[in-house]
Amino acid sequence: MAKSKNNAKKLCYISVPSQIINSISSSSLQSLIDSPKKSSRNNNNNRFFLFFFSFFSIGSTFCRRPRLLFLTLFLISLISMFKFGFTPFSTYPCPLTTTTSSQKSHLSLQSLHPNSNFGVILQRREEEQAQAQVPIGDGDGDGGEFWKQPDGLGYKPCLSFSRDYRRASEGIMKNRRKYLMVVVSGGMNQQRNQIVDAVVIARILGAALVVPILQVNVIWGDESEFGDIFDLEHFKSVLSDDVRVVSALPSTHLMTRPVEGSPPPHVTPTWIRARYHRKLTREGVLLLRGLDSRLAKDLPPDLQKLRCKVAFHALRFAKPVEELGERIAERMASKGPYLALHLRMEKDVWVRTGCLPGLAPEFDEIVNNERIQHPELLTAKSNMTYHERKMAGLCPLNAMEVTRLLKGLGAPRNARIYWAGGEPLGGKEALLPLIQEFPHFYNKEDLANPAELEPFANKASLMAAIDYIVSEKSDVFMPSHGGNMGHAIQGHRAYAGHKKYITPNKRHMLPYFLNSSLSEEEFNRIMKELHQDSLGQPELRTIKAGRDVTKYPIPECMCNNDSH
Repeated sequence: MAKSKNNAKKLCYISVPSQIINSISSSSLQSLIDSPKKSSRNNNNNRFFLFFFSFFSIGSTFCRRPRLLFLTLFLISLISMFKFGFTPFSTYPCPLTTTTSSQKSHLSLQSLHPNSNFGVILQRREEEQAQAQVPIGDGDGDGGEFWKQPDGLGYKPCLSFSRDYRRASEGIMKNRRKYLMVVVSGGMNQQRNQIVDAVVIARILGAALVVPILQVNVIWGDESEFGDIFDLEHFKSVLSDDVRVVSALPSTHLMTRPVEGSPPPHVTPTWIRARYHRKLTREGVLLLRGLDSRLAKDLPPDLQKLRCKVAFHALRFAKPVEELGERIAERMASKGPYLALHLRMEKDVWVRTGCLPGLAPEFDEIVNNERIQHPELLTAKSNMTYHERKMAGLCPLNAMEVTRLLKGLGAPRNARIYWAGGEPLGGKEALLPLIQEFPHFYNKEDLANPAELEPFANKASLMAAIDYIVSEKSDVFMPSHGGNMGHAIQGHRAYAGHKKYITPNKRHMLPYFLNSSLSEEEFNRIMKELHQDSLGQPELRTIKAGRDVTKYPIPECMCNNDSH
């Protein structure tokens, strides 16, 4: 009889574990008869159970020899405890059923999102972080200042069109003779910008707009149509007082040979009318291609307001895209505020910018070889070296630089980060600096299960739309490089009340990245000082020439009490 060292008076009794008895059902016994040839594991179990019952069948023999009975019972109990997971010499001899905090979190997340693997992902991540002693919080932690929003100065959307504009609308909406067709190219965000200008050009010409044709993207091979990406009926409804939108040419114009054109960059409404109005009136159909940056940035106030109306109201994503994007955003926000990063680290980005990814030499060689084979892809200034481009702020930030900047700006280690963008050159290894410093690091593939993403597979435009929605709804957004998506989200967040948007001051901050003599405290102070006016505060479009109103909606599309 064993005694505890901690409590000598406490008695322990050796007995056959009840699990042995409970685990043997009539079906188990029947299976021993019906299925003698099982796996080795089952055979071992069956032999154990047969041995157990054989023991009791010869109990009369042991009754005549008590010591042998006691020894046999002891050995059977000991073997049973080991077999069923009991440790007889454990500090806690009685098995306890408990639920850890991570399990509770997992259960609650699964109940919130029963159709996704989000809970499983977070549980796995949090278990890994717990082992690494990473504090798990609500995402705020000691980074309260990082999540602080800029002062919007009371600016709100105001799209009040002039009396002359409203008066002209009646005649434009009744016109059934003039139709504008457009072919838009590029990625989803580039196409989006061209659609905005297509509506404005249709208004300038007093023509109905046929639903824009999306040219198949050469790089991604996406064949999505307008209605796959955007809500077509919503688009028509919102613009019903501005431009008549039709799904196709009417039968009266099907055989018409359209007038074709491609405007030069930055044309004015006067140029558009002089060039196309008479031909369109005569032929009835005008087909325009290549509208990227073709319409001037400075337009009359009513046309600037129309740009905002299209960008921020009419171009709503199609319902399936919108619903999935919102679900992912809700999952990211389920534990507090989150940061969205738009990482421009794909191979084609490094090739086009004339920059290098800062990874191993073999990746630099891949980029250089691609650039030699396709020199037409290089869009950066070809007379500059890579180092000159880098120090001029013309290169995307790599993962290490993004990590240092975020730390310098006060992002807490437990910050929840959603990253948007394509597969980086170098794969996940290219993201290691970010993952190691910020373990709560997710993209749409982490937050949605395969069944949710399957309808959008191999459709880069739809995937980009999902990234757009999650990024726009984030508490803080930062791009690693300028581009159409970053510019569109900057304007969208400004229009939504100037939600925090960090614009990396690459040209001024990179020299400090190379200064190894700076202490971490001094480096962080400098980063915050350099970016104190680059956090999404209200900024007038008109203080610099050539600014897009859909990026800087003040003063044409937003106003405050001081504006009246």
